[in-house]
Amino acid sequence: MTSVSRHPSLPDLDPVSARVFDAAARQVRVPAGTVLFRDGATCQNYVLVIEGAIRVHKISEGGREIVLYRVESGQTCVLTTNCLITARDYDAEGIAETDVEMIVLPVSAFRQLLGLSESFRDFVFSAYASRLSDLLLLIEEVAFGRIDVRLAGWLAARVGLGGPIRATHQEIAVELGTAREVISRQLKEFERRGWVRLGRGLIEPSDPVALRQLSQGV
Repeated sequence: MTSVSRHPSLPDLDPVSARVFDAAARQVRVPAGTVLFRDGATCQNYVLVIEGAIRVHKISEGGREIVLYRVESGQTCVLTTNCLITARDYDAEGIAETDVEMIVLPVSAFRQLLGLSESFRDFVFSAYASRLSDLLLLIEEVAFGRIDVRLAGWLAARVGLGGPIRATHQEIAVELGTAREVISRQLKEFERRGWVRLGRGLIEPSDPVALRQLSQGV
């Protein structure tokens, strides 16, 4: 059986570090809908997703939800890494959006490997920096981006998937970090312009070129 440390998503580890990793790491599978961590919980493990997707979201005191990011195949969770490095609790929630297969490494072994292996350390901080940049971009878009531009981009990105886009106004609002009423109003405007046709739980882009041009600021 191939050792966990030899998984292709992981860096090459020296023999000593590989033994430490294999002695502590576990490969686990969880079903869709499993809550992997909650806001305020203590982080216990470093996580690398092998297959599937984890949705990390934040819910405000008023009940509004925003999707911060997703952790997919070959990726690590920036919030988990931050909690392990700073010894702080989670300040968002992570849910398995699909069935998820992942490698989990207990915090004690994670910290030992950070000091022991340069390649592991480089892997952790490179992945952390990459995902942190994505998160900062999201914050910038939510704080300063026009909702019509962001909605047009969201729709345009799904045009090539075939058929109508199946999503409720509330689901889109969660993805874009705004209120359902804002999305409904903007979709009605897109419909008035002839860019989309709206149905119950679905949106059919009728002018994807116009959507793409708006999303690109053309």
